[in-house]
Amino acid sequence: MKTIIKLLLSGLFILSVLNSCQNINAGDSGDESAIPPNEHLTSAILYQQTAAEYRALCYQAFNVARLQLDRSLRVMGLMKQQAVVVDIDETVLDNSPFEAKCILEGTSYPTYWNEWVETANTRAVPGALEFLKYAESKGIEVYYITNRREKYRQPTLKNLQDLSFPFSDNDHLFMRTDESSKKARRETVSEKHEIILLIGDNLNDFSEVFEKKSITDRFELVDKFKEDFGNRFIVLPNAVYGEWEGAIYDYDFSKTADEKFELRHNHLISF
Repeated sequence: MKTIIKLLLSGLFILSVLNSCQNINAGDSGDESAIPPNEHLTSAILYQQTAAEYRALCYQAFNVARLQLDRSLRVMGLMKQQAVVVDIDETVLDNSPFEAKCILEGTSYPTYWNEWVETANTRAVPGALEFLKYAESKGIEVYYITNRREKYRQPTLKNLQDLSFPFSDNDHLFMRTDESSKKARRETVSEKHEIILLIGDNLNDFSEVFEKKSITDRFELVDKFKEDFGNRFIVLPNAVYGEWEGAIYDYDFSKTADEKFELRHNHLISF
């Protein structure tokens, strides 16, 4: 009897080991459903956090902005107070630690977003603070137009103030209310100011003509306005998120992870 029991226990042990091996192999099979929702962004986040080239691109953008600001001061009249309009996220504040947290925890936005914003501890994008302080020294006002929700006004202001960003007050901070378009907020600034520079990481930061357009239309519009880039429009790099990603998904972020995976691969251009 003891021999039979030993044989049964041995058999159960072997089956358990085999089942564990199968589970491990299944986890390594590359099945999309087992992949965290933001895993495809790992390289983009690593680029933002570890690539000196990313840092160089940010400095380059703000160096060009400084040159164009100086040029504008020389050639423009004084009919209105001049202003620079900047986006916040990935333009003056770096949210890559939030994205990294989502990757490491196997989740995605909006999980952890409230917690992240409330820390008010986001670091500045390289070159942003120096440029905006330079603009202030030249008598230029700075307006922050962000699509952060109104409920985040206080931690956003605190973050900007703690980093000593100029004009970090309620009058110069335009949060998102109902719509994501920044057109109306830009127009409000334009009522009393001449906007000499628009700075952002998303084409929507520059003009409403780019909003909700297809990939092909976005390319065509950029070609149409190519003289404005590096002159009136200053673009910061952002390979993590933005309107460019929305265009891939036909602006339907409710699609499943599998559907998004398929769409991303369908848009790859190979040879």
